[in-house]
Amino acid sequence: MARRRLALFVAAGLAVALALAFFLGPEASSEPDGLNRVAIDQGFAGEEAGHRLEESPLANYEVKGVDDDRLSTGLAGVIGVTVTFALAGGLFLVLRRRRTG
Repeated sequence: MARRRLALFVAAGLAVALALAFFLGPEASSEPDGLNRVAIDQGFAGEEAGHRLEESPLANYEVKGVDDDRLSTGLAGVIGVTVTFALAGGLFLVLRRRRTG
């Protein structure tokens, strides 16, 4: 019974996180965040260098190949939540098995 309630709680939490990422992610402010704002204010924002992941499929919180900006950002959020959940869940299972074994 407790295991079932825990599974339901985790599933509900995942559903809420996915919904927030998909529906509210595209509503995020387009204004620069803290680090970007400091770089602009201090005058070195134009000196940023490229990096290896700037051409990746999820760069800039968008899914490459999806033309609708809102949908692209929402899908990137869903993918990010799913990957994070899978990694955290996998780590939890590995550590749990180690502890009980």
